[in-house]
Amino acid sequence: MKPAVSPRFGGQHGSRSLALQVLLDCQPGQPFAQELLDTAFTTHRAPHAAADRRMATQLVYGVLRRRGTLDALLQPLVSRPQADVEPWLWDILRLGAFQLSLLDHVPLHAAMNETVELAAQFGRPQAKGFINGVLRNFLSLLTDEFGDTPASNALPVEPGRYRRLTRAVLPDPASQRVQYLAGGFSLPSWLVERWLPRLGWDECIRLGFWFAGQAPLWLRVNRLKTNRTDFLAALAGAGLKADVGDNPDAVRLTTPTAIRDLPGYAEGWFSVQDESATNVAAALAPTPGSRVLDLCAAPGGKTTHLAEQMDNRGEIIACDVDERRLQTVRELCSRLGIGIVQTVLLQETQRGRWEAPPAGPFDFILVDVPCSNTGVLGRRPEARWRLKRVDLVQLETLQVRLLRCAAERIRPGGTIVYSTCSIEPGENGQLVRRALQDLPELQLEAEQEQMPGAPADGGYWARLRRK
Repeated sequence: MKPAVSPRFGGQHGSRSLALQVLLDCQPGQPFAQELLDTAFTTHRAPHAAADRRMATQLVYGVLRRRGTLDALLQPLVSRPQADVEPWLWDILRLGAFQLSLLDHVPLHAAMNETVELAAQFGRPQAKGFINGVLRNFLSLLTDEFGDTPASNALPVEPGRYRRLTRAVLPDPASQRVQYLAGGFSLPSWLVERWLPRLGWDECIRLGFWFAGQAPLWLRVNRLKTNRTDFLAALAGAGLKADVGDNPDAVRLTTPTAIRDLPGYAEGWFSVQDESATNVAAALAPTPGSRVLDLCAAPGGKTTHLAEQMDNRGEIIACDVDERRLQTVRELCSRLGIGIVQTVLLQETQRGRWEAPPAGPFDFILVDVPCSNTGVLGRRPEARWRLKRVDLVQLETLQVRLLRCAAERIRPGGTIVYSTCSIEPGENGQLVRRALQDLPELQLEAEQEQMPGAPADGGYWARLRRK
């Protein structure tokens, strides 16, 4: 049951109210958290709005990343099963627990008092006593001692650092490895069961910390407007620190700043894109004047990178099944000064089936398929809670179908790049090799698999050429 009254964002408790509403709206079938935050920010006009927005973003992403761990710590403190507690009330408990245990910069009184006050803002002031009692009990779990090894009474905080608890709450990492990784790092158990035999304990611990932390902010320099040297100089002139990536267009921002406040945003000097995603369009490397098909284009990061590599000369057909997200592609093209992209909405013809993309032949085709998102669980934390084991089978079927669609439309001698943001072999190299058995006209030229945190997001691409 939803609260009796929706809150009014803004004022003293604006960031927490906003974060709570986004968490409630972040459900399967709904947009990802960042889209929900962007929508909420358009109506959030509280004093110190920039600080409110930073705090709201940190709360939303923090709770989504550590939801499973927070639940494991909270459930023993509540007499009722979680399923019997109203979702908005449980999310308030998560918000409070996250601030108390994992946000060092939030004063204790603010984390307690302002979180408890959310009940009144949501029209249920009678719940304040319950929230206050649970959070005070939660506070009694925490100590100010830290260790460097996992334990059932140790909360993973950051790589190599565990906060000691007053009693054992998490599973024993010695005898219940899957359960500890799932609870301690807030990962679905079935996913850990897949990873542990293949990747090993140490790598799963590393991935757990990577996905539990804030994803780095990578930017891609728009070579139509500027170059990396000049862009870095502009960032330095604004007092912002940044590193370069291995990709010549990649920049990693190390000073937290709102994207729209960065130098050159309105002028289209850059776009937001992780370096691993930047490598995908670079692997396709379309030439100026060529005809390109982007089968799954939205939200447009890779589409616009293709156009930049083509010096904005030629033709790109950008397809997707969501008109709202195609509008995002058009808006990004406009900001970056790109004029060669034509968006095409693929209409659903029957449940789960869409009309065919434009016919070829094309010189280059990008097949950036819908996938499990297992390489970007830090950047898209809600994906870990939406993904189910059965989804992998359905996704692989769709991925093969899209690759076949590309093979039918590429000209002889043309190039296809198949890519995912997954680290599942069944979506990546194994799938490509299975597909090639039925597509003898294609040959594998190169491929790359990127593990999360080395140093960017996880993902995979394979470059195929038609004989």
